[in-house]
Amino acid sequence: MSAYLMVALGGAIGAMGRFSVAKYFAQFNQGAFPLATFTVNVIGCFAMGMLFVLMTERITALEAYRPLLMVGFLGAFTTFSTFSLEIVALLNQQAWLSAIGYLLLSCFCGVIGTWLGILVARLI
Repeated sequence: MSAYLMVALGGAIGAMGRFSVAKYFAQFNQGAFPLATFTVNVIGCFAMGMLFVLMTERITALEAYRPLLMVGFLGAFTTFSTFSLEIVALLNQQAWLSAIGYLLLSCFCGVIGTWLGILVARLI
């Protein structure tokens, strides 16, 4: 399968996954903090760390699926552009604490998620 087709397929599945998570959280979270986007970004970072180790250190035959999983699926599943827009929206609402908290917490947890994904993948 061509790399472009794998990116497209992974992207479609990742986008549907992100949409599903957003719909799920919408029924519970009516607050100012964008919990759905935060969740997919942290999960995506963790998965990126795991896949990186699995594809480069553990099961190198999986490297061929990098366009499908890391570029396509995780690229569409994680939502940095949505994350940025939500921060601007919070700033426009003068929800300064939520905007700054969301920015810092997302960046910190994203890095921690990636690091933990690498650690977990190296342990299994």
